[in-house]
Amino acid sequence: MTDDLERLGRTIKQVQDRDHRALDLALRDAGVSLVQWDALRAIDRMPDASSHELARATFQSDQSFGTLATRLVNRGLVERRPGPGRRVGFALTTQGGVALRAGRDVAATVWTRLFGGLSQDQRAALLGLLQAVGGD
Repeated sequence: MTDDLERLGRTIKQVQDRDHRALDLALRDAGVSLVQWDALRAIDRMPDASSHELARATFQSDQSFGTLATRLVNRGLVERRPGPGRRVGFALTTQGGVALRAGRDVAATVWTRLFGGLSQDQRAALLGLLQAVGGD
């Protein structure tokens, strides 16, 4: 049983690594890294979310996301917005929206290559199983 679980965990990590490496390389054509594009996606999904909420959504520490957000602001991809109290939210700029859409086009190509060998039913089953384990 332990061997099966270890192999399962390692295989999931291998698929994730392959996905991340392929995306990071391909996203260079869109002018962003995978980490930057993931932040743009989170900001798009969660308008005016706090830095802490976005850090959690992108699997980063608060400090790491703060550094990333500063880089995105400096590149003109996102802007900070005042929120209630001391809270600061984020929003995509026009340039950030362009980068987000370009990244989505690139990612669609990568994901088609990575998962194209699976049927629609297999992809749905895999997604369902991963969501059941991941809590989504």
